[in-house]
Amino acid sequence: MSKIRGFELVSSFTDEKLLPKRETAHAAGYDLKVAERTEIAAGQIVLVPTGVKAYMQPGEVLYLYDRSSNPRKKGLVLINSVGVIDGDYYGNPTNEGHIFAQMQNITDKTVVLEAGERIVQGVFAPFLIADGDEADGVRTGGFGSTGK
Repeated sequence: MSKIRGFELVSSFTDEKLLPKRETAHAAGYDLKVAERTEIAAGQIVLVPTGVKAYMQPGEVLYLYDRSSNPRKKGLVLINSVGVIDGDYYGNPTNEGHIFAQMQNITDKTVVLEAGERIVQGVFAPFLIADGDEADGVRTGGFGSTGK
């Protein structure tokens, strides 16, 4: 069977329960989970590991959205509003394409995330290219590498 789009564990994690899934038949988003216990101090921004990477077709992207319950129940927000996981992030030599959720603690107390807690939703979507686009660069790094 050929792969179209989906998730795999990065090599440093083995718990298959970390693989994202949709909770209902009409859900657009796949729930990504916390891969290892993470503490976030008051006001701190932390890259929370999910233990997974995503593969997709050319012309597709994986968007990461905050779970609606995070601010109220956990005191956390996805600080960059929407995470953009490009197709060429998968398998990059720096971190294999490991997806992280960039979370900020908006409370005045330390927030503890336990492994297996749902943290963000991933939604696969097509994207369009503008007339005259001539992008021909090749990704050489992991998280945040294209903005250097």
